[in-house]
Amino acid sequence: MRHGKYRFIVGFLALPLLLYGIFVISPFVQAFQISTTEWSGLRGTAKGVGLANYTKLLHSDEFWNALKHNVVMLVLVPIVTLALGLFFAFMLNIGGRSRRGAVVTGVRGARFYKFVYFFPQVISITIISVIWFNIYNPDPHDGMLNSLLGTVGLGSFQSAWLGEGSLALACIMVVMVWANVGFYVVLFSAAMAAIPREIYEAALLDGASRFHTFFRITLPLLWDTVQTGWVYMGIIAMDAFALVQIMSVNMGGPDGATDVVPLRLYLTAFRDSQFGYAAAMGVAMLVVTLLFAALTMRFARRERIEF
Repeated sequence: MRHGKYRFIVGFLALPLLLYGIFVISPFVQAFQISTTEWSGLRGTAKGVGLANYTKLLHSDEFWNALKHNVVMLVLVPIVTLALGLFFAFMLNIGGRSRRGAVVTGVRGARFYKFVYFFPQVISITIISVIWFNIYNPDPHDGMLNSLLGTVGLGSFQSAWLGEGSLALACIMVVMVWANVGFYVVLFSAAMAAIPREIYEAALLDGASRFHTFFRITLPLLWDTVQTGWVYMGIIAMDAFALVQIMSVNMGGPDGATDVVPLRLYLTAFRDSQFGYAAAMGVAMLVVTLLFAALTMRFARRERIEF
């Protein structure tokens, strides 16, 4: 019976594991193999160089500049996105006035607000990039943001935005937050809907403020969801290729102020035809992403609270 059970399990998992190995694990192995070569992308031109590409990577100022920007995104974008997602979800689901005898209610029109927040998720990242590129247009008449500032009498705050080295990366991070916060509003709203209302009602009747109910009830009970969202947002922050490529000045400018590792990888491979060196960048990205996920799961671990 035991051997029959194991044969069934192996037979059931064999095909999925085979497909996973071919389409997921195999490309990672191939990427590492390519990173140990000097390859122009043409058949028959690969030459083994060992770990020379990684040595070159460690001494590349362009790579470290790009990685620094990714790390800044890795720290700031998940924090701001998840904080706003939690805040809006809490206000939509718990922040309404008491009515119809219920102590805890959401705000009126919560479904409509969730739709509005979620709307950027149904737009492709390319369209989002083009829209915001035009919003940041430095022309005081054609640029929506500068035009608005001029209309309300704040012309002194008008700027080149994406053309300013000190502002360009922050402008792109604002778009990343805007594009993703709606997903977490809906995700956290669904998680909050599963929390029994009696817990909130008991806390509020005992005199707890909404501030305390958020930090003492909502956040602890949603922590597993927040932890998963943190890892997911970290992966998005590491892969900011489309936004930077479309929105930045001269792809990564001005003067490398918005350069990120995925864009540097793309340019190295398809512009400079250094596929081995580009593959080494990809492996470095994999290591950084796995390290971020491992640290997040390790230090954000809490005792699971059941309800």
